[in-house]
Amino acid sequence: MDNTDTIPDPGRLSRVFPALGQPRFRAFWLGQLVSLVGTWMQNIGLSWLVLQLTGSPFLLGLVTAVQFVPVMVFSVFAGPFVDRFPKRRMLLVTQTSLLVLAAVLALITGLGVTQYWMILVLSFVLGCVNTLDIPTRQSFIIELSGREHLVNAISLNSAAFNAARIVGPAVAGVMIGLIGIAPCFLINAFSFLAVIGALLLIPASPSSRAKEPASFRSVGQGVGDGLAYVAQKPALLLPLLLMGLLSTFVINYNVFVPIFAQQRLEGGALHFGLLMTAMGAGSLVAALRLAVQSKKGPQVRSIALGAAGMSFFLLLTGLQGNFWISAALMAATGYCTITCAASTNSWLQLHTEDRMRGRVMSLYALMFGGVTPLGSLYAGQAIDGLGAAGAMVLSGGLGLVSTLAIGIAAARPKPPGPPSV
Repeated sequence: MDNTDTIPDPGRLSRVFPALGQPRFRAFWLGQLVSLVGTWMQNIGLSWLVLQLTGSPFLLGLVTAVQFVPVMVFSVFAGPFVDRFPKRRMLLVTQTSLLVLAAVLALITGLGVTQYWMILVLSFVLGCVNTLDIPTRQSFIIELSGREHLVNAISLNSAAFNAARIVGPAVAGVMIGLIGIAPCFLINAFSFLAVIGALLLIPASPSSRAKEPASFRSVGQGVGDGLAYVAQKPALLLPLLLMGLLSTFVINYNVFVPIFAQQRLEGGALHFGLLMTAMGAGSLVAALRLAVQSKKGPQVRSIALGAAGMSFFLLLTGLQGNFWISAALMAATGYCTITCAASTNSWLQLHTEDRMRGRVMSLYALMFGGVTPLGSLYAGQAIDGLGAAGAMVLSGGLGLVSTLAIGIAAARPKPPGPPSV
């Protein structure tokens, strides 16, 4: 008997969310839902730990930058590996590695021996693991859901991510105030057992094997083929460029929000957690809307409006100092961010050939997360110079300009092709 049959069928929900009707996807999605709560708890705990140790917005930004340096440098090389090797097996390795890293972080924090350099080292190793984990997970979705349910599956993944963003930060904020930071990391370590267990329940695909041995030459050629493939397709290139610009200037919430909570709102860990929870609530609504409307497919309008909206609402947040207004604006920012990111993800996958999906999604990982070192350093410096509120206003303005520039490029008439014979 297939082990995935032991997981309850969602019944009527599968008619609204057809990807959940696929047992393999359902097992993976449920495992991720649990694991992501722990991941968000760790994110909040880590940001607050760095602020406790250093009190420096710049050093907080540096931790995020170091975590994403491997993604920035090695993402393009990860794509050929993702296209060659069994994704389920690779995910078992990466998820187990993430479990070990979370356990080490919990141990040193619980023992009270944490030093800033230790956090930098662990963040760098975490980034190395994520360099393979992120594009592998993104490319694995279509194998589990099928192409016909891909948009629904991607939207449901976003919903799981943002449901966890609601629960994780809120629980972490309360937990930090009551019993400290270390339990956030320990819970995250245990949460990876859920996704590892789900992967073990999923039977290996008969075609899930390495297509050919990887070598430096073949990987280099694969990278070149992927870059040339994207460069020749404006439908892929322009959304990727827009995502890169937004990730650099706008999507620095883990740097902006804790400092904004301290400086402008004069709050603590609970205020920070609640603001991130509000953002998660808005993101969850967006993800569920996209999932329900997935039959329409990804829309260019959703990408553009989401990009402009996240920039505009971040700008508005920086112009005021009321907690409840900030929470509402963070919810709107989250809604627009997920609308843009999930629509871009779906658009890229549906406009990419299967043989190139790993390489294109590694470029998406580069643009969505890999540029974070540049964005975090920019955000830290902007906050040092302008304060958190001023930096948010500046960043929102740069996001609006970036969206307008890419929109103009997309609307530019294409040169006529060669005359037909």
